Amino acid sequence: MSYNSSNRDSGSRNARRNVHDFGRTFVVMPKETHTATIVWLHGIGEKGSSWTQILETFPLPNVKWICPSAPSRLLTLYGGYPCTAWFNIASMSEDACDDLEGLDASATHVANLLISEPDDVKLGVAGFSMGASVALYSAACRAIGQYGNGNRYPINLSAAVALSGWLPCSRTLRNRVGASQEAARRASSLPVLLCHGQVDDVVEYKLGEKSAQTMYSAGFQNLTFQTYNGLGHYTILEEINDVCCWLNAYLGA
Repeated sequence: MSYNSSNRDSGSRNARRNVHDFGRTFVVMPKETHTATIVWLHGIGEKGSSWTQILETFPLPNVKWICPSAPSRLLTLYGGYPCTAWFNIASMSEDACDDLEGLDASATHVANLLISEPDDVKLGVAGFSMGASVALYSAACRAIGQYGNGNRYPINLSAAVALSGWLPCSRTLRNRVGASQEAARRASSLPVLLCHGQVDDVVEYKLGEKSAQTMYSAGFQNLTFQTYNGLGHYTILEEINDVCCWLNAYLGA
């Protein structure tokens, strides 16, 4: 595992909707030749458009960004308050797996958004906070070749990026990847980037670090864990630049 650290300081009706009723999808088209498509997943309480303005500034002119919106659901973590979330959770911990159905539904939605992309275009998934967790879960499904429900995972991912997130159901996923030589082979060939602020007060740094360690020990050998001193639960230009450099290296974006 490549472990990098930065010392730079940085300062009601909806509740009744079907929990798998995904919202609007926003798209940022490439400015030059289309060589990669990346689904970017937002955090809790956000929507697809929350990140489009930032993504438009990324110096990656060959990337098409697809930004879906999560369903509105009653989130146990917030005392049953309705908000947009990719799956339901009661707490943020490495072994919590409260809503495997929700995780599978969101990972399936991501795959469906990518499945019709041209054959010569590289595919990736990325996200922030809970969106990052779905990105890492999708990477695990790619390695295993299946969703948690046993259905086949249909996408050949070329990269996964997680900002300020964690790996849900980590113990189960680690055991499933480790139980198969083919899964371990796919895991070792999939580049994964995890970025985390050392003073994150929403998704604690130690949870992000443990997720990186778990994935590496499960077989994700091409994994980079990038840390930022003084960074909380948000992003900064330094982190964005690191993500863009990493995507350029692995996707030729």
